[in-house]
Amino acid sequence: MSKSSFGGCKARLLCAWFALLGCLSAASAQENPYNLKEPVTQIASEIYDLHTLMLIICLVIFVAVFGVMFYSIFAHRKSKGAKSAKFHDSTTVEVIWTVVPFLIVIGMAYPATKTVIAMKDTSNAELTIKATGYQWKWGYEYLDGEGEGIAFLQNLATPRSQINEYHGPGEPKTENYLVEVDNELVVPVNRKVRIVTTANDVIHAWMIPEFGVKQDAIPGFVRDTWFKAEKTGTFRGQCAELCGKDHAYMPIVVKVVTDQEYTAWVQNKLEEMKAAADDPTKTWELADLMTRGEQVFSANCAACHQASGQGIPGAFPALVGAPSVLGEQAAQINILLNGRGAGMPAWRQLSDVEIASVITYTRQAWANAGQGVNPVVQPSAITAAR
Repeated sequence: MSKSSFGGCKARLLCAWFALLGCLSAASAQENPYNLKEPVTQIASEIYDLHTLMLIICLVIFVAVFGVMFYSIFAHRKSKGAKSAKFHDSTTVEVIWTVVPFLIVIGMAYPATKTVIAMKDTSNAELTIKATGYQWKWGYEYLDGEGEGIAFLQNLATPRSQINEYHGPGEPKTENYLVEVDNELVVPVNRKVRIVTTANDVIHAWMIPEFGVKQDAIPGFVRDTWFKAEKTGTFRGQCAELCGKDHAYMPIVVKVVTDQEYTAWVQNKLEEMKAAADDPTKTWELADLMTRGEQVFSANCAACHQASGQGIPGAFPALVGAPSVLGEQAAQINILLNGRGAGMPAWRQLSDVEIASVITYTRQAWANAGQGVNPVVQPSAITAAR
């Protein structure tokens, strides 16, 4: 190979590397399936830029190291008469290969540290929301700011039967079938929102990629994070910790709206909560408790104990014929309020009416009907036991 042709190869190789760098830069400007989500917060943008910077630094190191290696192999090959020689100590080389990596590390660590510090600064939040992880749903409470007092649970909205059934070419599953919820978390645009995380049973993690947010929710601990969305829209995430058998069915959906839309939503939500508030002091009819109990059971209990009440052998016990269900009310109420072991979390987040109705339902459904004592549990009994 002539010197001119070898020089042409090097020029083409250099052009190829610059083209790759150009592709990386272009990719950072728009979302694609092989890159990070398009950021909608300042922190997410900084994370995106860090990601691109680290890739470029790694690429430059790769080109430099392998360039030197391939050049050494080519220029000092045996066919050119190269002979091995002893390598003597060189202070210059020692300094270079110590100082250069140090400068590289500093160049990478400085912007990363700035971003991490900014991620931890939850001060001066305009809205504070508590996110509690449950197996397998999220509970939200608006603690401070506009909307204070709002509380609700967020469950996967797609029916389990639709998820599990086969969909042929004419019946494709929707794009977001695993990240659709019944109650979206609604926040206003361009306002700093502090998210306080904890958990009721095992470790969960609250994550929205477009916000650059991922914060563990740990039982018995309170952690916090924040975001400030700069554009409206619906943004989706999922629990990012392996929290149990239904980990894949624990989505997070945040809807960012304008200030006017948020104020209207707050008013409607407060009125809706007031209208839907149950009266735990009244005496409920069996039919009403059974109807409500079936709804509560399907949303909270069927994933483990199954719709048939037969449970999952070796993992979750059957409720049909179970002494804990057919025995005295006090024992079952205690289990629902305080949990039992690692497999059964406490369900204090449910209202007294919801707990009373689901207990009544399990005592009257399936083959349990007419088998146990005191089959009807009134909400007043739950209130007294709390």
